[in-house]
Amino acid sequence: MSSAERRHFSRIAFAGPAQLVTVEQRLPVQVLDLSLKGALLLLPESSEVEPGALCLLDLPLAPHEGRITMAAQLAHVSGDRAGLLCLGIDLESITHLRRVIELNLGDAALAERDLKALVAP
Repeated sequence: MSSAERRHFSRIAFAGPAQLVTVEQRLPVQVLDLSLKGALLLLPESSEVEPGALCLLDLPLAPHEGRITMAAQLAHVSGDRAGLLCLGIDLESITHLRRVIELNLGDAALAERDLKALVAP
């Protein structure tokens, strides 16, 4: 089974600057894609982050559009790429994230399916 087949949440391509905050450092990163369960990041050169580390992703949206802030864990790090697993997100951030996903997918039903899967027991 491919990783795309295992993936339960729609991922959208996203190009935007963000901050990755760990206990040791604050790194400027580029968000490459987003989902309700995480993100793929492009790390700056010479970054020293380890899989398993807890972190916070702070993603400002367009001016006056708010920001997405998620508590996460570094799921994998490979070269200059890092995958985040979302561990927690506040209501305002998930509302913004859902809207970004909905706009990029062009299908509110897919975004709704993802949200239901996220909160299912």
